[in-house]
Amino acid sequence: MRIDVLTLFPDMFRAVFGVSIYQRAMDNGLVQINLHNIRDYTHDRHHTVDDTPYGGGPGMVMKPEPIFEAVEAVKAQSEASSDVPVILLTPQGRLFDQKIAGELSQYPHLIIICGHYEGVDERVAEHMATDRLSIGDYVLTGGELPAMVVIDAVVRLVPGVLGSSESPVSESHMDGLLEYPQYTRPSDFRGWMVPDILLSGDHARIARWRQEQSLRRTLERRPDLINKAKLSPEDRKILAQLASSGAK
Repeated sequence: MRIDVLTLFPDMFRAVFGVSIYQRAMDNGLVQINLHNIRDYTHDRHHTVDDTPYGGGPGMVMKPEPIFEAVEAVKAQSEASSDVPVILLTPQGRLFDQKIAGELSQYPHLIIICGHYEGVDERVAEHMATDRLSIGDYVLTGGELPAMVVIDAVVRLVPGVLGSSESPVSESHMDGLLEYPQYTRPSDFRGWMVPDILLSGDHARIARWRQEQSLRRTLERRPDLINKAKLSPEDRKILAQLASSGAK
């Protein structure tokens, strides 16, 4: 997978994606993350990327010209330039979630635009971006941190990036539920014991316990997810038992 990031602050990404699974994924040729400084696509000696908003108001707005030129230059290098998603990070975008991460992980190439200042000229959103994403209902200084979140969530779903093919499948939100509790050695830490069932070696009972814990946690901590989750008849039976036993 190739990901091109258009930003005013490329150095912010180097510290994050130069370590851990990202670096290994790039070293193994699974992922290519390219950083593009939007200022490099300006044509004045001051490398101007913003200007005052028409109609007045506080702050500055990012100009359309360098962003369009940057995206067009990146697309010209792509074999699938007509189909590559161009994602604008903005508080006005659709709320990013695990489902969207899964959808994006299927593309061989993504282009991500990081907004800044008071925002980006609307013509970028209307005529260049194919999608607009937000990571939450709050305002950040720029699109760099949201871009890192999106890239992190997407890259770990690329086949081969994580050590085990089962790792991303069993995590929170993959099936719409929160993940079950995890334990490792020692089995007794300061008197807090690992549940006996996890030490039993009975994989069928362990699987059922984990699913029950996943449903219980979701019901207690994020009940809003229950109605959107992919529930099997067995899941609904467990939920009914939890409700009858007094769980939230």
